[in-house]
Amino acid sequence: MKLFACATVTCCVSFEIQELPDVIRVVVLLNLAKGNKIRKTLLKRRIDRVCSSYTCIEMDELEKALKEMGSEGLITEHDGTLQLTKQGKRMAKEWESLLLKKEPIMEIVAGLVDGSITGIVVILSAFVAALTTQLTIFAAFLTLSAVAITNFSSFLLGGITEDLADIMTLQNLMNFSVSDIPDKAERDKSLFLIKKLFVLLDKEIHRSNLYAAIICGTTTFGAGSIPIVTFILLPSPLDAIVSLGIVAVIVGIFLVRYRSKKTRVNWKMTFFETIAIIFVAVIASLILGGIA
Repeated sequence: MKLFACATVTCCVSFEIQELPDVIRVVVLLNLAKGNKIRKTLLKRRIDRVCSSYTCIEMDELEKALKEMGSEGLITEHDGTLQLTKQGKRMAKEWESLLLKKEPIMEIVAGLVDGSITGIVVILSAFVAALTTQLTIFAAFLTLSAVAITNFSSFLLGGITEDLADIMTLQNLMNFSVSDIPDKAERDKSLFLIKKLFVLLDKEIHRSNLYAAIICGTTTFGAGSIPIVTFILLPSPLDAIVSLGIVAVIVGIFLVRYRSKKTRVNWKMTFFETIAIIFVAVIASLILGGIA
């Protein structure tokens, strides 16, 4: 069983979890992911802390893993100080994304989509009904707040559940990958280090999902409140034109550009796909609300 991490599309470095140095390399990459320099002795102490003060690896085992990483162009060493190369940073980012789900792509997309749809529905509903009373304003923000809070709670609970399930699967795969190491001492060290690493990852997942949920809720409220506030402040019919124009900018530039960049798909295809989905969602919301 092999696990691979690809540092870049054009230059892919295979990363196999098959023996103790492979596990050590994952820990090293996660410790150096922010691009900071670190001395070997401090890195060794950090790894020992991962093992809860137990010495799960020796210094010569760390040296072996670092030597392999240096030969692969992942780290540089100068006077006992280590730092990731450009390729190493890419690899570290891939492992962070795989293990910690640090990039909240789905949360940002969901926030922009849900906020925009809510904003469009509220604006069109108020415009058709010619309502600008305080009660309408209160109802609009109450609706938007409900959507934002729902997104927050859904992504927090759903994200933690999904990520923990994924991390357990990944841990089982890594355990299986190193379980056939012939040397029992090395095998036990590998399994122990993996176990302790995933204990720390479990805590990190809860923290990262809380941040992701906050991002989703905030993005939802921001994407919806900006056009709604604009609609309330401006006179008719300028209110509907400008507010819907703001929604078009949020969807057409921020959302489409973000999705196109992350999926590496041509922006035209992403644009038509995004517009079609939002259009169907808005029409369905209006019909269900008895407006259309």
